[in-house]
Amino acid sequence: MKTSRIGLGVLALATAGSLALAGCASGDSGSGDGAAATGGIITVNGTEPQKGLIPADTTEVGGGKVVDALFEGLTYYDAEGTSHMAVAESIEPNEDRTVWTIKLREDAVFSDGTPVQAHNFVDAWNYSANIDNAMGNQYFFYPIKGWSDAEPVESLEGLTIVDDYTFTVEATPDFPDRLGYSSFYPLPDVAFEDMEAFGQSPIGNGSYVLDGADAWKHDVEIKMVKSDTYVGPREAQNDGLTVIMYASLDAAYTDVQAGNLDIIDQIPESALSTFVDDFGDRAVNQTGMLLTTLTISQNLPHFAIDEEGILRRQALSLATDREEITEVIFKGTNLPSRDFSSSAVDGYNDNLEGVDVLEFDPEKAQELWAQADAISPWEGTLPLATNGDGPPGVWIEALANQWMNTLGITVEPKLYPTFAAFLEDRELDVVGVPFHAGWQADYPGMYNFLAPLYATGASSTHGFYSNAEFDALLETASRTGDRDEQVAALQAAQEILLAELPSIPLWNQATTGAYNESLSNVAFGWNSVPIFYEIVKN
Repeated sequence: MKTSRIGLGVLALATAGSLALAGCASGDSGSGDGAAATGGIITVNGTEPQKGLIPADTTEVGGGKVVDALFEGLTYYDAEGTSHMAVAESIEPNEDRTVWTIKLREDAVFSDGTPVQAHNFVDAWNYSANIDNAMGNQYFFYPIKGWSDAEPVESLEGLTIVDDYTFTVEATPDFPDRLGYSSFYPLPDVAFEDMEAFGQSPIGNGSYVLDGADAWKHDVEIKMVKSDTYVGPREAQNDGLTVIMYASLDAAYTDVQAGNLDIIDQIPESALSTFVDDFGDRAVNQTGMLLTTLTISQNLPHFAIDEEGILRRQALSLATDREEITEVIFKGTNLPSRDFSSSAVDGYNDNLEGVDVLEFDPEKAQELWAQADAISPWEGTLPLATNGDGPPGVWIEALANQWMNTLGITVEPKLYPTFAAFLEDRELDVVGVPFHAGWQADYPGMYNFLAPLYATGASSTHGFYSNAEFDALLETASRTGDRDEQVAALQAAQEILLAELPSIPLWNQATTGAYNESLSNVAFGWNSVPIFYEIVKN
């Protein structure tokens, strides 16, 4: 998604909505006993969704994996990130690309048999964009005329229903880039009768449906089966999908090796040096649109976006040996960051002004930390926070040692018992220390790596960063129809981030995974998630 999924495209170029990356599963371990032998049902590792399965309120990958299987939007993205029509039959702009006319296919239905019509999109978007409804991805609707993050808006001025299968959207020129992201999925009429209850047992329009009333066993598994009402371009080539929650990626990896789990979508650090040998051509190792960072709230003492705080942020970045960690711990699968996005996105530039702050320079780090101490002396221990039920704890300890050795300060990992508890404190700004953050693009684009995470008041600004010049550059990027002008604005915005470091980019996380011999036609998408509906189970 969806760190919060906050987050695709120009936005995926951003999930308060990424998705937040768990980096591991949470909750009790699923045994997986015999799971791979259940006919055509695919089993995969997962994490307990943070919230109910409401598309626009799902901001992390655990829930995002399920929501994307249950629902379908106007468009969808293939494995390479190219957009294709889904429920939409056509999306046509006016001359200046500010009004979009959207025509729907007339054969799309929800799993309860009701038709997917224009009002199902418009009602869902109006509900999700209204701040009174507190949807995690409310920010994603800002391109639509009438959106507000300051006051409730029940009906967006930019949305107009023309007929049952046609509506128009007055929005920014880049608006269609986002439409395959889950925030823009439709909702059936029944959802609005009790949205909380709907989130526990959603009725979607996608390739899969929940397998009965007890399909979601919290902290254990979520069972889905192929939808027999789905009509569209992504008909499932298998009988269903079961997401099993594991206490650790190591346990999931052991189950894949034993044939008790069909597919794992992230390899634990303990197996990175062996998984290719273990699985051969069934091992997956490819570039992904995932970024790992350390976020530091600007409300944290000594780390505000002021002279002292920026000096300390720069010192910590310069004290980080990304090459060492990516080689020793990640066995070269991850790439040291050179910006705030991914090397896989359009417009990536590894030589932006200020990128030197992402290089390992112990002497410069010590100099800047001393300059900060001259403003306000540092005392005590600096904790580093992450969830303790997953692999980040391994590199967090290594990073703590690097900072201690370089800066001569005491650094200790602060481990939360679960990913869900960690996310909650991040959103409430009570972590009180630098913390691990991850971003999985919501849609393929640089804007998505920037806007949801760093724009003022955006859905995933867990560092509570705000910079008017940065916001203005994002506005320029979203409103221009010229690709070169958009890229230039986004690169200039990144240079502001490199100067102030609201977070510290660490590395581009590779897409790693593996699957057992029962599966064929397996591909992992641009967002590092398997294309489940294409998989065949033998």
